[in-house]
Amino acid sequence: MPPGGFVRTATDRISLKGLRVHGRHGVLAAERELGQEFVVDVTLFLDTAPAAAGDDLTRTVHYGELAEDLAGVVGGEPVDLIETLAQRLADVCLARELVQVAEVSVHKPAAPIPLPFDDVIVTITRGRA
Repeated sequence: MPPGGFVRTATDRISLKGLRVHGRHGVLAAERELGQEFVVDVTLFLDTAPAAAGDDLTRTVHYGELAEDLAGVVGGEPVDLIETLAQRLADVCLARELVQVAEVSVHKPAAPIPLPFDDVIVTITRGRA
């Protein structure tokens, strides 16, 4: 049995949920002009054992820096589709070399839908080639 008396049996995850950022994404002119709040959830799949073993931040993902980078994408260059935005966010996650798979959800709770609804969410999962 490895040191510590445990056997690692599953992929580790780091999740950042509910990141709220004002963005100007959408196909309608009003969405581009006024913007709206987007909510982002990401889950990163990676091995956190090396970071835990050495109590070493450099061997994991700094979720504070990740949040800032994701916010920069959401608040940055507008795109028509939240599918495109989700892909850009996944690319940011996968730019961290320790991340093997990223699951990204983009919520658009103020989407221009003329009926009552709670949320619009696009979720994608991307991994390394």
